[in-house]
Amino acid sequence: MSVSIPARPRLRLRVTAAAEGYVRAGHPWVYESSVREQNRDGQAGELAVIYDRRDRFLAIGLYDPHSPLRVRVLHAGSPATLDDAWWAAHLETALARRAALANSPDTDGYRVLNGESDGFGGLVVDRYGRVLVLKVYTAAWFPHLDRLLDLLSERFPDCAMILRLSRNIQAHAAEAGLSDGQVLLGELPENPVVFHESGLAFEADVLRGQKTGFFLDQRENRRRVERLSRGRRVLNAFSFSGGFSLYAARGGATQVVSLDISAHALAGAERNFALNPDLTTSHETVQADVFEWLSGTRRTFDLVVLDPPSLARRETERAGAIRAYGRLAADGIARLDRGGILLSASCSAHVSAEEFWDSVRAAAQASGRKWKELATTRHAPDHHASFAEAEYLKAIYLELE
Repeated sequence: MSVSIPARPRLRLRVTAAAEGYVRAGHPWVYESSVREQNRDGQAGELAVIYDRRDRFLAIGLYDPHSPLRVRVLHAGSPATLDDAWWAAHLETALARRAALANSPDTDGYRVLNGESDGFGGLVVDRYGRVLVLKVYTAAWFPHLDRLLDLLSERFPDCAMILRLSRNIQAHAAEAGLSDGQVLLGELPENPVVFHESGLAFEADVLRGQKTGFFLDQRENRRRVERLSRGRRVLNAFSFSGGFSLYAARGGATQVVSLDISAHALAGAERNFALNPDLTTSHETVQADVFEWLSGTRRTFDLVVLDPPSLARRETERAGAIRAYGRLAADGIARLDRGGILLSASCSAHVSAEEFWDSVRAAAQASGRKWKELATTRHAPDHHASFAEAEYLKAIYLELE
């Protein structure tokens, strides 16, 4: 399952002065272009020790010769031995951040490890009931999978474990005998997996679904929408599998419309409603391009949720994404009756929170209607961001007269 690394002299790296400063400040990445010296070629998954210009220990991390992110820092500051006890303590620190979720009687779907922000660069672990999904973004984790499985199985003894791989490392994974959707440990009795969030049942396609099978990061915003939905007609645009829709229905919405371009996503929303037969609110699915539908329909609502996929996957798309967010907000506002509420969210890391919020505020101002800002939100507790590049999620709530 895992890949062994033959015994060789310790891989030693020196980096540029700028990179030294970043690592000392807590940044978890060392780029290929920042490596100015290394004692030998390294293999994916080796522990690379980084020294400063005075030959003092700076950090240790996972080396990946295939990635421009050449080292993902595991530990910085004083020297440390990354033995079994270190790894166990490293994991316990991350789990302690989720103690409230782990002990929740009505939620068994949440993020267990959030990559770099939990000190596990290039690795995400999500829990869905009795299934853990390990999403791996670097081949550097392949030699360490057995250790990870041992650590996780001690703490989640009844959970099956599934491997998901980013597209860019699947060829390297095949060389190591690994594949996307592989069951690493235990048995997967069924797929999709049914899990619970705030007492609502959802399905997660852990073998082939987007990301790890579900978008767990919007849980806190879904709970807020539930509290705002009583007596309102709700439009959930870019609805995917209906997360916001189910919360709105339970919150007392008089009608819920799930709007998405994907028939597959809308079918998932229907199945999620079927998993919760106590939800009796009228639920309608509409398959259409959200931009075209919003600008062309005359239907109005009392609460509009705009939660699109990333509109800026690279820095060059940033300006266009900001304009698109403004257009979406303007069209969403046009669909709101008096006293209606707009929730607009963004998961584009290349668009800052202030840039996004300002684009939505500008759309409200340009509408000519009186409006007030109810709230802005960021990351959920289990999706915390410890450095700037990890910050992607933001949302804003406006009320329009």
